[in-house]
Amino acid sequence: MKAQDNSVVLFNYTLRDEQGEVLETNQGSDPIAYLHGNDNMMPGVEEAISGRAAGERFSATLPATKTYGERIEDCEKRVSMKHLQGAKTWKAGMTALVNTDQGQRQVTVLKVGKFMATVDINHPLSGRELTFDIEIVEVRAATDEEIAHGHAHGVGGHQHS
Repeated sequence: MKAQDNSVVLFNYTLRDEQGEVLETNQGSDPIAYLHGNDNMMPGVEEAISGRAAGERFSATLPATKTYGERIEDCEKRVSMKHLQGAKTWKAGMTALVNTDQGQRQVTVLKVGKFMATVDINHPLSGRELTFDIEIVEVRAATDEEIAHGHAHGVGGHQHS
């Protein structure tokens, strides 16, 4: 089966920057699972996977507009230190998680005060051309429940309790 709308795709990836440095990978972990064609994956990654079958390995170099978006200048916010997640002590340049109305968001700490921090709310990888080395592990038909819920279930997907 090939990746198409309403199929569940499981894949492994390695993300590289413009110089080929590895930024992140899920190699050695469970594959990522998503419901294809339901806005659950970065547009560029989904486009690169579309029409591919299990066992395929490939690389896709994608512009910022197809991954984390373009950088928006002067996109700074002041937030309470207690809202920064990911470390006990914060310094400028560190990446933190912050809960927003749209879910968790990665931010970059710009300045740390006693009670407040100034953060750049652009994703740390925004504005960059990135290369994804992808291995398709499995492609299967989505269940009716997955289609109704709008996401993949099981290993690498959404877990319901």
